[in-house]
Amino acid sequence: MKARYYIGGTIILVFLGLLFYNFTRTNIEYESDFVKVMQTGKTCKATGVWVKEKSFQEDIQNRTFVFYLRDANNNEMKVIYRGTKPNNFEIATNVVVTGKFENGVFHATDVLTKCPSKYEGQNVNTSGS
Repeated sequence: MKARYYIGGTIILVFLGLLFYNFTRTNIEYESDFVKVMQTGKTCKATGVWVKEKSFQEDIQNRTFVFYLRDANNNEMKVIYRGTKPNNFEIATNVVVTGKFENGVFHATDVLTKCPSKYEGQNVNTSGS
């Protein structure tokens, strides 16, 4: 009977240890300044605007999407994403990338686009009348 308690306790401790480890690993910093992103060397989230003048390159066969982002300070950063281009990329107002800056390029693991709201600039009557 005691052996069951020891095995059950060990399983619970291992589970709690894995839970704590995963919780500390998902602590991703959010940066809006690309200079800090380039210096950190850690996985982080960066937000910016797609540089339309430099267009983008999409390699469907190798599933690679390359584009440039510009932050609020006009710093530009090349982004390489192993995946397909997001559906609304061309009309996005902001782009948020998650990944790590290495060898002069930001290697993104996730790309999120913020599209313009269809409700922006519209007067909405909230008085109920």
